[in-house]
Amino acid sequence: RLPPAVAELGHHLTELDLSHNRLTALGAEVVNALRELRKLNLSHNQLPCLPAQLGSLAHLEELDVSFNRLPHLPESLSCLHRLRTLDVDHNQLTAFPRQLLQLPALEELDVSSNRLRGLPEDISALRALKILWLSGAELGTLPNGFCELASLESLMLDNNGLQALPEQFSHLQRLKMLNLSSNLFEEFPAALLPLAGLEELYLSRNQLTSVPSLISGLGRLLTLWLDNNRIRYLPDSIVELTGLEELVLQGNQIAVLPDNFGQLSRVGLWKIKDNPLIQPPYEVCMKGIPYIAAYQKELAHSQPAVQPRLKLLLMGHKASGKTLLRHCLTEDRVGGSQAGGDKEKSYPPSPLPGSKGIEVTSWTADASRGLRFIVYDLAGDESYEVIQPFFLSPGALYVLVVNLATYEPRCFPTTVGSFLHRVGARVPHAVVCIVGTHADLCAERELEEKCLDIHRQIALQEKHDAEGLSRLAQVVDEALARDFELRSASPHAAYYGVSDKNLRRRKAHFQYLLNHRLQILSPVLPVSCWDPRLLQRLRDKLLSVAEHREIFPNLHRVLPRSWQVLEELHFQPPQAQRLWLSWWDSARLGLQAGLTEDRLQSALSYLHESGKLLYFEDSPALKEHVFHNLTRLIDILNVFFQRDASLLLHKLLLGTSGEGEAEGDSFPAMALPAPNQDVLRATQLHHYVEGFLLHGLLPAHVIRLLLKPHVQAQQDLQLLLELLEKMGLCYCLNKPKGKPLNGSTAWYKFPCYVQNEVPHAEAWINGTNLAGQSFVAEQLQIEYSFPFTFPPGLFARYSVQINSHVVHRSDGKFQIFAYRGKVPVVVSYRPAKGVLQPDTLSIASHASLPNIWTAWQAITPLVEELNVLLQEWPGLHYTVHILCSKCLKRGSPNPHAFPGELLSQPRPEGVAEIICPKNGSERVNVALVYPPTPTVISPCSKKNVGEKHRNQ
Repeated sequence: RLPPAVAELGHHLTELDLSHNRLTALGAEVVNALRELRKLNLSHNQLPCLPAQLGSLAHLEELDVSFNRLPHLPESLSCLHRLRTLDVDHNQLTAFPRQLLQLPALEELDVSSNRLRGLPEDISALRALKILWLSGAELGTLPNGFCELASLESLMLDNNGLQALPEQFSHLQRLKMLNLSSNLFEEFPAALLPLAGLEELYLSRNQLTSVPSLISGLGRLLTLWLDNNRIRYLPDSIVELTGLEELVLQGNQIAVLPDNFGQLSRVGLWKIKDNPLIQPPYEVCMKGIPYIAAYQKELAHSQPAVQPRLKLLLMGHKASGKTLLRHCLTEDRVGGSQAGGDKEKSYPPSPLPGSKGIEVTSWTADASRGLRFIVYDLAGDESYEVIQPFFLSPGALYVLVVNLATYEPRCFPTTVGSFLHRVGARVPHAVVCIVGTHADLCAERELEEKCLDIHRQIALQEKHDAEGLSRLAQVVDEALARDFELRSASPHAAYYGVSDKNLRRRKAHFQYLLNHRLQILSPVLPVSCWDPRLLQRLRDKLLSVAEHREIFPNLHRVLPRSWQVLEELHFQPPQAQRLWLSWWDSARLGLQAGLTEDRLQSALSYLHESGKLLYFEDSPALKEHVFHNLTRLIDILNVFFQRDASLLLHKLLLGTSGEGEAEGDSFPAMALPAPNQDVLRATQLHHYVEGFLLHGLLPAHVIRLLLKPHVQAQQDLQLLLELLEKMGLCYCLNKPKGKPLNGSTAWYKFPCYVQNEVPHAEAWINGTNLAGQSFVAEQLQIEYSFPFTFPPGLFARYSVQINSHVVHRSDGKFQIFAYRGKVPVVVSYRPAKGVLQPDTLSIASHASLPNIWTAWQAITPLVEELNVLLQEWPGLHYTVHILCSKCLKRGSPNPHAFPGELLSQPRPEGVAEIICPKNGSERVNVALVYPPTPTVISPCSKKNVGEKHRNQ
């Protein structure tokens, strides 16, 4: 209810803001008292009607009654002849209010999100109208009279059912911004083409198949959104829109971009993903317009070259038969022999060695068509999980190998399900083929039953995941259907306090996950490496899948011939034997390929993005070097992740043979008999191996011994260690920031090897300090929850990424205790204890309430680092929560969790406390839930009317 003071002060007031309250009525006496009112805001209340006396406010210029429960407007509204702005969006109107047609001064009108279902023919009476919002108004057509609104500058018609525009629509010559997104247009509306003054055009989420060449007539266009249509090609004339600053084309069927696309040099916002791009390739397009320009310029300099080459990854549990299958496929083997040799019915021990880790093979599957597979045999041992994700990339064919001889239905989650979750999280919409090995060891009935069981359980898992995501999306829809103020009023409400903008972002992510499920090819293909018929059937299947244009549209990507030659030169002697090349070495190869120095950068960038070599142009320590020998780099990674003490010790002993005083940083000769020196040396090396396998610690000189013969010089070692740090696999314990070590031994930590369960400061986690006293400080804790899968190696890599932010750290297998300045922080990973429980990763700190901002400062960079890592997993579903400080202080085993979206929202004005529903509606200081400034995603500012569209 309105306080009496409003009526008492009424004759003094010119502006009155009553928004975001719980008003259900306005008294007539109060409205009568507001005679001088020019601005009135009644939005976000619960008003079922407006009083007729509103029409007596003769000076009223702005009226906002949005987000109420109004089924109609009072007739007296037609008397507001000075009204310039009226907002009635999100009400319950069922027809366009005709009384508005008698408002000659009206310049801005918003009737969005009402069920209008049509507009009156005489809407042309609103001749002063400049801005009109009709979003989500259930409109199917526009009347001809609509086209006489000659003053219109901004028009929002998104989320309707429009299929066409009236021919006279081109009369709206003052139109600068037009939003037609989420309608039913199958053809680009021709009536738009004469609108020469148009600056912003949104046609997202329609059914367009082409763009007319006459679009070049929209010469003032700054923003063009055409995403999520069915567009197959763009007209050459689009490059004449040289003023474009935003161009959004994602989610179409575009394979080739027009020539001279680089003319669109002013484009800053550029989105092109989810298109079957071959010219330029996706790896070029994703880098931006300057790289597209360089590609097209290079294509003009040299002949185009088509490279039908596909990455094929063999994945599966340990001992599933991946390595033997790779040899049989790529070398035309049958079992251990060449095809045509002796083929035994039994299955003797393989004459080929087992996997030595991750191995790469080139396989020309069809020489006549030039189709080549680059086959990656990913080790099934758990120790390799931290590096496996580096090899999972879009545009590859994934072969999941299952040992049918040992497969049992109860083993499905570990042998099949977890791998599918992993691939789906890293590469949404990836193509997966299931291959069952050792088929000759199964009876015919057994073979059929196991293949059917795998097929059935895959379907069940996919159904379970999709239904779970749909339920979560439904919760978001229900939250959006409620008013923001209602959500914020009840701590029991889903998404308590979360803004509509963040909810829509969450809903869009759920929709993305649902629309980009794995493409799992069925049925399961049983093979035996002793049966040439089954092997040939598998080869034929892989070939047919690879050449399917709808599955792998970018297989036949077009490259400048010079780029292809540059790639080939990197792998020819003598440079093929080297571990890395300097940038100038690559520049000399570029000259041989016909590339001048200024054109080399784009070529190296493409080769890096497409996985042919490593070139980190954004790294000060690595940008002067090109790592072209990926085979040797993979061999080096295999050295670190085999976890075999005897093998590591053997490598070290081999590395020390011949070491002498010249290798002063290794093991210098001592004044002892040779046998005694050997024993001492072996003892020292054994000590280092033990420290590595238990604590992940190795000094630089021992790493050098391990990597012989890959590392020949100290510079090789230094570059490799920089590369491993860049990949998030290790960090230097004692290197001062930006300073050399001054001759002391550098020690490196590999977090994935740490075996002690918790660090020495584990007591802090349990709510006590190191002396065992209970905390009086307030605790902040951000918790990430992973219900489907936890990315393998994420915690170890995260441990490396945060090292530059912390000091005095103590590491455990699942916890890290450290300091940010003088403020303690704890990072904890808790694996799921059951099928229905999620994995969690939390970041915590504490401080007294007046100094709680220091705790926020401590954990904010760590949260941001984790968010960056999680961007590498676009198909991953996870949630973020802020745990209630009061619950944590009480030691609650199940503390209340506030939505993590609040991290990206500003603190609500005028609110000092929010309610925790877990303990009798206990109140929590707002500073314990909201950071001082939004930390994860900065809120967008409404720069213009178009910005309002994007926010909503």
